[in-house]
This record gives sequence, structure tokens and C-alpha cells, in this order.
Amino acid sequence: MTMAGRYFEEFVVGDVVRHAVTRTVTETDNLLFTTLTMNPQPLHLDEEFAKDSMFGTRIVNSVFTLGLVAGIHVADLTLGTTLGNLGFEDVTFPHPVLIGDTIRVETEVLATRASKSRPDTGIVTLEHRAFNQRDVLVCKARRAALMKRKP
Repeated sequence: MTMAGRYFEEFVVGDVVRHAVTRTVTETDNLLFTTLTMNPQPLHLDEEFAKDSMFGTRIVNSVFTLGLVAGIHVADLTLGTTLGNLGFEDVTFPHPVLIGDTIRVETEVLATRASKSRPDTGIVTLEHRAFNQRDVLVCKARRAALMKRKP
């Protein structure tokens, strides 16, 4: 069965994929994620508290933002062809996501290398960049993924 994701050999260093899927972040997204992860931060939950913050309103939980960024690319790049994340690094949130922001993501292939211990796999390093509807960078994250080789 052919998978929608790319196999290790199909990743080319320097390629940038602009993902077609975008997502508007809702109040429900932020509320559910924040409470499910036991995060009582009033910047995420309490509009009256947040009005006096430097942002002037609630901001979306950054871990939700990272999860959204890590998910939007799946259909284009890793659906059925990844064996797992090996790690995230250099995760930054240069601008907060606000309720109602629409997020788009682009992914750049930074590096590839064959696995030394698993000959049927390779390691791909990707950088995901997320922007809001005003083209402001809201998240950047590098990750290493263990990818299947072509059958």
C-alpha cells in the first residue's frame, strides 16, 4: 500500500513545502487544551486577568501551537511513512497566537542521513515555521524524524 507521506529518499535538503491546510484557533481549542494539560495559567484562561497583561487579551497555550504546527504538515510529508519523532529542538514562539488567529505552516528540509542502526530507515531534520494571518512568525521548531525508506 502506498502512503501519502514521503519516504526518506524523497526528502531533498533545501526543499520548502508550504502546506495547504490552515487552521483558525478557537476559544474552545485553547480552553480544552489548557485544562486537559492541567495548566492553570490565567493568561490562557482569564480574560480579565489578561486584559492587564502586555498582550491585552488571552494568548493561546504555546504547547497547543506547537502541536498544531507538528500536525499540519503530516498529510503532506509524513502520513504513514514516519516511525516517530526523535526530538524537537530550537522551539521558539516569537509572537503569541491569539484566539481567532489563522495559522499556516511551511516546512524546510534541513538535513537527511541514513540510519546506521536501522538500514530500512533514515533520519530527516525539518524546520517548521508557523505564521498567523498577518504573516507574523508565531512558532519555529526543528525536529528530527525517523522515516521509512521506500519498500
